[in-house]
Amino acid sequence: MLTRLRSPALWILLAFVTALILWPVVIRSASTREQVSVLLTFLSLAASLNIILGYTGYVSFGHIVFFGIGGYIGFYLMHRFGWHLVPAVLAGGVASALLALLLGSAILRLRGAYFAIATIGVNEAVKALMNNLPTFGGSTGMYFDFKVYDAYGGAANALWLAYYGLGLVTLIVLLVNYLVRHSKFGLGLLSIREDEDAAVVLGIDTARYKTYAFMLSAFFPGLVGALFFFKNGNIEPGDAFHLTTSIESIVIIMLGGFGTVYGPVVGTIIYERLRGLLLVNPLFKNLHLAIAGVMLLVIVLFVSAGVVGYVRQRFPRLRRYLV
Repeated sequence: MLTRLRSPALWILLAFVTALILWPVVIRSASTREQVSVLLTFLSLAASLNIILGYTGYVSFGHIVFFGIGGYIGFYLMHRFGWHLVPAVLAGGVASALLALLLGSAILRLRGAYFAIATIGVNEAVKALMNNLPTFGGSTGMYFDFKVYDAYGGAANALWLAYYGLGLVTLIVLLVNYLVRHSKFGLGLLSIREDEDAAVVLGIDTARYKTYAFMLSAFFPGLVGALFFFKNGNIEPGDAFHLTTSIESIVIIMLGGFGTVYGPVVGTIIYERLRGLLLVNPLFKNLHLAIAGVMLLVIVLFVSAGVVGYVRQRFPRLRRYLV
């Protein structure tokens, strides 16, 4: 374990992301903080999805369901029982992991397109459930009284606290990606991605490995969801279970390089920059999702390894630094 943590690739990555996180803090800019928050949200969601998509090859279009469940559980505990942000966020992550455990026993028996379709169905079913549960506010959701933020020194300080929390979660999920990728557990997941039937023959408990990976990939979106909606001050089903976010996370992973630790970071920076340019362009602002779909198709057909994979293949000497 200690040997793996000495890798220069890991520390270069963490140093870069840390510098990105600290930039709005150094210049004390609220607008820059919000821009980086969006980037960190996409990065953490993509990195968590990479654990199940990149390492096992299981494409989940409904990964956003864990973001929504974590957001709802964390928000409800703070709204209804006055929990502090930290335990509420952790509760959101645990709730998402438990949901993944329950779902995993059923849908992880499926493969390929059947699994992908099942994840979409799960997301839409949970979204419909939340729309009809008065306990969680139904279709109108829940809203904070601004007095909630008094315990954190006011709304302005609460926004910075949520930002620090999001930055910490992002660093942890990247570290977990690296440790999983370079562990015996990770080798088992990669063998499932390459040939699941062969992995079974070799004695790998594929059901257990997939379930653990699914739970791990679900835990972090739960944390991010609780932080995101605490910062927003309200939560409703449409925002919590937006299928588009899952699709964008897949595009980010494929663009950067699925199954790599650097992939989600590179993919997020490129995609978020492109997305920002499209959204402010009157001609393309309503077409950015269509363009993302075309981009995904081009990547799959011509650069299936993504940017990081292509660079690793083109420049072998950089493989030590791009994992």
